[in-house]
Amino acid sequence: MRASRLLAAAILAIAASPASAEMMSYKAKLSSAAEVPPNDSKATGDIQATFDTATRKLSWKGDYKGLSGPVTAAHFHGPAAPGANAPPVVTVKIDKSPFSGEATLTQAQAADLAKGDWYFNVHTEKNKGGEIRGQMMK
Repeated sequence: MRASRLLAAAILAIAASPASAEMMSYKAKLSSAAEVPPNDSKATGDIQATFDTATRKLSWKGDYKGLSGPVTAAHFHGPAAPGANAPPVVTVKIDKSPFSGEATLTQAQAADLAKGDWYFNVHTEKNKGGEIRGQMMK
């Protein structure tokens, strides 16, 4: 009888505990063809990100090659579907490739990212609006 009470108490404790965080993975292939409008750059890149749903922390790692010059700016932009432009929502500091970083998102930003409405953009002097871009996808 005592063992069954302990088992019942353990089950209730587990059921009452808060749900554990989910780690979501995102990635994007960066290219000039994905820019809006596209440009003639031969540069390419990749970015991978993980998002912790409990802390809303987004962590990323990326790389690029073949840019027309040094990176002048890099951002996550949103909300925007592929083929549309949007303002920057998270600025990314890039000194060289590879690069990495993290930021804490607002609830609205997290929702847009989860819907696939964010893209990553790398800007250069020659391509001020963006040289390579990619939509962040699960």
